Amino acid sequence: MRKKEKLLSALSHATKAGGGVHTATEIAFMLGEKHTPAFTKFLTDCVRKGVLRRVAAGIFESTITPPDGSTAIYKVVNKLRGDVLNYISLESQLSYTGDISQIVMDRLTVMTKGRSGIFPTPYGLIEFTHTKKTIETIAPNIYFDSDIKMYRAKTTQALIDLKNCNRNLHMLEA
Repeated sequence: MRKKEKLLSALSHATKAGGGVHTATEIAFMLGEKHTPAFTKFLTDCVRKGVLRRVAAGIFESTITPPDGSTAIYKVVNKLRGDVLNYISLESQLSYTGDISQIVMDRLTVMTKGRSGIFPTPYGLIEFTHTKKTIETIAPNIYFDSDIKMYRAKTTQALIDLKNCNRNLHMLEA
């Protein structure tokens, strides 16, 4: 079996297991390859041929078996900052809970214990904002959303984050 067919088979099996968004290192592992410059070139060729789609730096999805569009951006968040605590907060969470009337379009605001950064993806912009608060301080004010497999801020925490980040408070419902 050629490497490209092996890739398609591995991605198909991963999708059945709930995957769909993968790092380059994960794809190398699925194929039993080392993540070398030659493997990176193989991934680039797969993107050029339309077999893979690059959704962020070093993160890919299959074009044949793409992830569910309603949860894909959350999978990308977990691949970008999967090694630290992340939770949806700020405008995205307040819009989700109805505490602000504006609907956040094409942007997901995430608080993180990792680095701040903005990442454009086909699913929208992911904005990470670093928090210095301890996990012990944050933990009572977040909950796990099993539909998206991520933590979300409770409304009180999202408001605290909004104020601590000096974000626009004018959109809050009176």
